[in-house]
Amino acid sequence: MTFKNQYEVAKKKLLTEPGICKQNQVIFARFFEYLEYKLKRLNRLAELDEASHKTLSFYISRLRTVNRWFENKPWVDLTKENIKEVYDGVEDGKIRTKNDKIYRGTEAYFRRIMRGKPFELAGKRELARSVMEFYQPRTQGDVRFIREETFREIMGVVNKTEHKVLLWLAWDIGENGHSLLQLRKRDFSRQVNRETGQAEYTVNLRREILKRSRTPRAETTNYSETVQLLDAIFAQMTDDQLLFGFGHRMAAKALERAVRITNATCLPAGQKVTLKDLRSSMACDLLRKGWTTDEVNYRLGHKPSSREIDKYVSWLALDQRKPKKRMFDSSLEVVQNELEEAKRREKLTADRLKRLQEDNEQMQGDVAETKRLFVELQEAIASRPPA
Repeated sequence: MTFKNQYEVAKKKLLTEPGICKQNQVIFARFFEYLEYKLKRLNRLAELDEASHKTLSFYISRLRTVNRWFENKPWVDLTKENIKEVYDGVEDGKIRTKNDKIYRGTEAYFRRIMRGKPFELAGKRELARSVMEFYQPRTQGDVRFIREETFREIMGVVNKTEHKVLLWLAWDIGENGHSLLQLRKRDFSRQVNRETGQAEYTVNLRREILKRSRTPRAETTNYSETVQLLDAIFAQMTDDQLLFGFGHRMAAKALERAVRITNATCLPAGQKVTLKDLRSSMACDLLRKGWTTDEVNYRLGHKPSSREIDKYVSWLALDQRKPKKRMFDSSLEVVQNELEEAKRREKLTADRLKRLQEDNEQMQGDVAETKRLFVELQEAIASRPPA
């Protein structure tokens, strides 16, 4: 089902469901009318595209959740005490999910709905902002990633080839799972990198499969494992065929199984490893291997931090061969260092053997000299006249 169909079905159900307050349904309808128009004008679209419908779909469950927090009361009648009770209840963990878990990522509810346009349409946004004076998103400043060795441990217990391909692409390219699941064979081109002499794929990350905030771009793979896996699955595929015959839920389950088996966790706080973490992990890994922040930003689909360089990036495109070559050179340097160390140990061993051989020869010479002197002494004694 496309995001457009998904949105239309979910929107109709939300706006006609008997169990939802009619006054709130009117607010929801006005909000979607506003947001649809906003997305068309901001993105200069004659008709809403899939990325827009994906954004719209995001709000369906969020509106339902906030409506449930307030026990389906008309939002236009909410008091400061009502809003404070819900806000404190969520923050203190007293209001929980249907699975009895604490809410994470509350920014989607607090900033975008209670402090955003939906509550403005209900005439309660300023009231909510006064109640939530000290609110800060929990994700602010959070860091979570895994190292390459942890990722390889996870991959060691993944069974299906198609799951391996997706996870290696997520680690290698750094794009999110939803976008990678929409890739087709025609989005890939294989070549040999002139700088490294290694086979690689260029992945065309099209605008229509990316989040609105991401830059359409073409990224080259960094790892031989990615190339080998892509070679294997492309042999049986047509150019227009989707790489993956499963959705995000199945992908998340495949990773969750591998994480459970390996007991892998994120650094530094030990959080559960998710598909999203592979993107930040790739960024951390590349920074550790010498890529600049601008190069990593570009690979992530963000604009380089320097505004001045943007026009040069647009004209010439950021040179992606240099960081790829640095990564290759870094690996090569490690191998060369290990080879030099092996040569050094071999030379020390050879020198030691040579000294032992010389000592042995000296000892054998000393023994021979002792024997000669002993023979001479015996001959001298034998030739001496009797007393």
